[in-house]
Amino acid sequence: MKILTVVGARPQFIKSSMLSKAIQKNPKIQEIIVHTGQHYDDNMSNVFFEQLHLPKPDYYLGVGSDSHGKQTAHMLMELESIMNSVTPNIVLVYGDTNSTLAGSMAAAKLHIPIAHVESGLRSYNKKMPEEINRVITDHLSHWLFCPSQSAAENLKKEGITEGVHVTGDIMYDSVLYFKDLALKQSSILQDLTLFNKSYYLATIHRAENTDQPDRLESILQALGQLKTTVVLPLHPRTKSKIEQFNLNHLIASSNMKVIDPLNYFDMLTIASQTELILTDSGGLQKEAYMLQVPCLTLRDETEWIETLDAGWNQLVGADSKKIVEGVAASHIPQEYPALFGTGNTAHEIMEILIK
Repeated sequence: MKILTVVGARPQFIKSSMLSKAIQKNPKIQEIIVHTGQHYDDNMSNVFFEQLHLPKPDYYLGVGSDSHGKQTAHMLMELESIMNSVTPNIVLVYGDTNSTLAGSMAAAKLHIPIAHVESGLRSYNKKMPEEINRVITDHLSHWLFCPSQSAAENLKKEGITEGVHVTGDIMYDSVLYFKDLALKQSSILQDLTLFNKSYYLATIHRAENTDQPDRLESILQALGQLKTTVVLPLHPRTKSKIEQFNLNHLIASSNMKVIDPLNYFDMLTIASQTELILTDSGGLQKEAYMLQVPCLTLRDETEWIETLDAGWNQLVGADSKKIVEGVAASHIPQEYPALFGTGNTAHEIMEILIK
């Protein structure tokens, strides 16, 4: 059996590393990996393959940054050609990026069955490109691997009931597998002179925040008001927008440590040891929960409603006042339900695909 895996962004490298390990244990399965190059910064791409011991991609498309239409079209053309050449039995896609959409659309046109890992998530905000990618991919997929029961319920509301499997979240596999190794190998805390639970971690990268000057300014103003040190790994797009909107003065605050994007081990280390995470990232919201760190989500809605219901996550949007108030109200809840499985998701997915 030949599985063609399409990845292109940091969270996908992390998730696919666990499933690739499971695939390698079966000599009857061949995995062909296509890296679209959607994330092309070294700390957001190549170093992940090295740290996670991912097989070297068989194909690298190098699409880089562009408009959604051009980026997706470039991927579609390249992926169609590769799929015609490789003739895989299954195309495997992850999450909600343009790489996910392109992989699923190319496969569907060629009548190749699609397996979607992290299926069923919904923010119900069609202005988000990620939401469009999720909905289309789910409706094209043959196997829909849901991280939670609520994700499966979302699919049911849309009439999707066949091929749906609640397997838990494959990101939890990665956290359990790599956390101790990351803490041993990473020197990020020493490099930044940080101490356990003495700082906050913030990330901003979604278009809804970075492309709107008022929202981006409001978030940065809030971070600048916090008395605790805020570590801000700056996404290339966010950095560009800060310069475009002349907001550099807001990140010159003495409480902010603005740094380059981090590799996975450094990010896992800094996230596990922080007192609080402020983010608009879907993946980091989950990782915060898995690491038992309170989280403030810098968006008006979230796909991970379970973390809100459990009290580990708060929606604060981009309003400075709400963000500051949210920080003051943050705490570690007494209950910690097992929302995302047992850390055995990769094995469960492989058993289903083999069967």
